[in-house]
This record gives sequence, C-alpha cells and structure tokens, in this order.
Amino acid sequence: MYAIVDIETTGNGYTGSKITEIAIFIHDGEKVIEEYSTLVNPECSIPPFITNLTGINNAMVQNAPKFYEVAKKINELTNNLIFVAHNVNFDYNIIKAEFKELGFSFNRKKLCTVRLSRKLIPGLKSYSLGKLCTSLNINIQNRHRAKGDTEATAILFGKLLKLDDEGVFNSFLNPRSRQATLPPMLSKKIVDNLSEKSGVYYFKNEKDEVIYVGKAKNIKQRVISHFYDKKKKEITMCLETSNVTFTETGSELLALLLESAEIKTIFPKYNRAQRRSQESIGMFSYEDREGIIHLAFNKLKLTPNPIMKFYNTTECRVFLEKLCEEFELCPKYCHLQSNVTTCFHYQIKKCKGVCTKEEAIESYNNRVIKAISTLKFQNENFIIKEKGRSKKEVGFVLIQNGIYKGFGYLNAKEELKTTEEYLDFITIQKDNKDVNSILNAYIEKNSDSLITI
Repeated sequence: MYAIVDIETTGNGYTGSKITEIAIFIHDGEKVIEEYSTLVNPECSIPPFITNLTGINNAMVQNAPKFYEVAKKINELTNNLIFVAHNVNFDYNIIKAEFKELGFSFNRKKLCTVRLSRKLIPGLKSYSLGKLCTSLNINIQNRHRAKGDTEATAILFGKLLKLDDEGVFNSFLNPRSRQATLPPMLSKKIVDNLSEKSGVYYFKNEKDEVIYVGKAKNIKQRVISHFYDKKKKEITMCLETSNVTFTETGSELLALLLESAEIKTIFPKYNRAQRRSQESIGMFSYEDREGIIHLAFNKLKLTPNPIMKFYNTTECRVFLEKLCEEFELCPKYCHLQSNVTTCFHYQIKKCKGVCTKEEAIESYNNRVIKAISTLKFQNENFIIKEKGRSKKEVGFVLIQNGIYKGFGYLNAKEELKTTEEYLDFITIQKDNKDVNSILNAYIEKNSDSLITI
C-alpha cells in the first residue's frame, strides 16, 4: 500500500517552511482507494511570491486547522504505508520537521516518482511533474495545489507500476540501494562510478552548469555525505544536482589547490567562501635613464620577476614605507608619491635626497641594493613532492621566487634540477591569499617534504 503525498508550503526552505496545504491519496497498487486534503494554517505570513505560485493567501488559511490539529489524521493515513511523492525528500522532510516540532518522530519507507521515472522512462529532457505529465498526456488540474498535484502524481505512479517488469520498485525500497537518499535527478550509476581516491568533484545541474566544487580524500564518500546533510544550502544544492564529475589529484594538498583554482575560475553558485579573489601585487625594481634604481609595484601577472608578492596594494605600500624608513630611501623613487616636484620626506629629513641631486646616485643605489638583498630569503625556489595519481608518477607543487606557480605530475623516475624544467610540467596558476593559507598550513606540518632547487 502506498500513501501518495503532496504539500504546499510558505517556501522558506527546509528549515523554515511551514505547510499551507496537504493532500494524501491512498493507493493499493492498482487504484486510489482513499483521498484526503486540507488547507493548513501555517501560523505565519505567506510570502506574496508563494501566493502568486499557488493561489493560497493568508485569508484562505486563516480559519484552516493548524498542523497539530491534522497531525493525527496524517499519521494514521500514512502509518505502515510507503510514502510516495514527486521529489520525495522535499515533502517527507518538511512533514517530518512538523512532527518533530510536536515532539513526535515520523519515519516511513519512501519512493520518489522523479527517480522512478528517470529509471523506467529514460531519455526525457525534464522530469519535473509538469513536463512529465505533458510527455505522458496526464492532465493536471489545479497545478501547484496539493490535491491537483497529488492526483497527477497518482496517475503517474500507476503508469510507473505497470512499466516495472524488472523489480525496480523493490530495488529502490532496498535500504542498501540508497535510492531514497540520492537527489531526485541524480542517477545511482553516477554515484556508484565515483572514485574513492583524493581529488576534486563537481556538482552539475540539468544545464550541465557547475553549481558546486569540492575536494576530498575519498571523493565518493564525501559526495554521498552531502545527501545526508540537513542544512538548507546542502538540500537546495542537491535538489538541483543531476550529475557529478570528478578529477583525481593523487593527494589532498593538490586537491585543495585545484579546488581553490576551480572556484575562482568557474564561480559556482554554491561556493561562496573562496569565490572572490583580489589580484596579487608584485614588487620589482628597474633603473631609469639617469641610472637611479626604482622600487615599484604592479599587478603580479604584469610583473615578470617580482622581488616580493603582496595580496593587495595597501599591504605593499605599508611594506615599502617601512623599507624607505629603514634604508633611508626616497618615497618618490619607491612610487609612494606621484605628481610631486619636491620630496616631502627630504624636507622633514626622512631620506637623504637623491631626487634633489644632493647625494650621489651610486650611494643611493647601494642602499636600494642592500634593501633588496635583505628580502632574498623570502624568494626561495622549492617544490613540495606529493603522491601522484598512480604509482608510476609523483605530484609536485612549484614555488618560484617565493611565489606559487602551480602543480603538476612527473614520471616517478624522472629527475629535474631547475624551476624552468618544472615549469614545463605545470599549468600556471594564480597566487592568492587562499593558496598562501593552504600552503602555509601544509608546510608547518610537513616541512620535511620541501625540496630546494
């Protein structure tokens, strides 16, 4: 026996939704033998966009029974029956939450007509209730009202029962199959074929757009964990997911670095923490026509051989100001002042005045060179060796002149000696604060994995 259910809600997500209408059709495997439907007073205001969608407004539910007044009926009707709905986890979890607020548990076996339809009627462009009913010539009356949608789902359910010649229903009800916990649009075959190694995974919607990027030591295990998470963001994301792809990286560190780069390239809607990335700044030196050595800064990607890197202009300027003070350099020639004819720092005796020609250029340049030399320890070239994607290769992270360049893979037997040789085996990546945090945290715990080159 089956209880086919549909609800309308206030539309505030799983954790905040309150039921405004519910319909239950009891199906004996051949036909509907009992019907029940009622409006429900949600005890809160119904948003205008929900009223526009369902036609249910505050006045309609004002005198309707509250959930606790219909809970006993719902429990009795569905007790010992299989709970069926189109996108079952939505209806089931909200009803379960309503019962939980009353201090009762609500547990039923579940079947999802979205997942059943994808299995028994493959190849359709969409498995929404409206599109399915159009494809199967099922007439829906009162769309987006509980009774109308339940009636259409019951007709769809009857058709699916007749199509099931291979025991699909029974396999979906098997607790080991995980069919009831998977997102409605996601094939079990996709989940079964996920890697159990370290790497990065991509949740995609029906349009094949990446909506979330994650990393994991065990890709399959981590992906499945999303389906059990009850947070609003996770549930909403899983409802949109129709495909999951992955890239093996061989190690967790390389997965972290790839995840960070992918998020900043793809900008998935459900990745927020790392989506924004400020452009890094590079400090460099050059000699002008008069032979004076300048210290300057620009976007890191426009700085071929940076002396140092910074994550924003302010950080760079503050550092240069301290350098000017320590080595008595000229702010004008460190590009801290612009469009000035006289140097204010010289006037207040803070520098030795190369810009006024009162000091030999050679003496000033020597101080600049000395200042640069004190920074060399921050400009190391090294690699971090990691596991490869197979036993025949090794992974590595390349740091050149103190700047993260990217990661790549080598034949385990191959030996390289210079950064230029390693550059041939990587895809150049952007250095940023997130990458810096990842690498610093790793190096603190694994300093012995660094190889200076």
